[in-house]
Amino acid sequence: MNIPNHPKTEKLQLTKVLHALSDPLRLELVKRLAEAKEKTCSTCADIQVAKSTLSHHFKVLRESGIAQVRIEGKHRYYSLRTDDLQQAFPGLLEAILNVEQDRW
Repeated sequence: MNIPNHPKTEKLQLTKVLHALSDPLRLELVKRLAEAKEKTCSTCADIQVAKSTLSHHFKVLRESGIAQVRIEGKHRYYSLRTDDLQQAFPGLLEAILNVEQDRW
């Protein structure tokens, strides 16, 4: 099994984080991750996209350093890297989460 890559906090790059946040679907996923401790792709089944598309967006969030994944059996549990993002870019995540969806 491949172990997912998570960039270290000191290696987080603002351009990659902002790029990941530039997609409305990924913004929705970030908002949902902020509301729950962990989520799986299957808990986002109400989002009307293919599973492969949803997996791709979670991958972009992980590779940018916004989310992390924990693998348990066949399931992948995603969560926000809140502390790491706050350390690297103080206030960014809070600002993103406070933006109303109609302004995306």
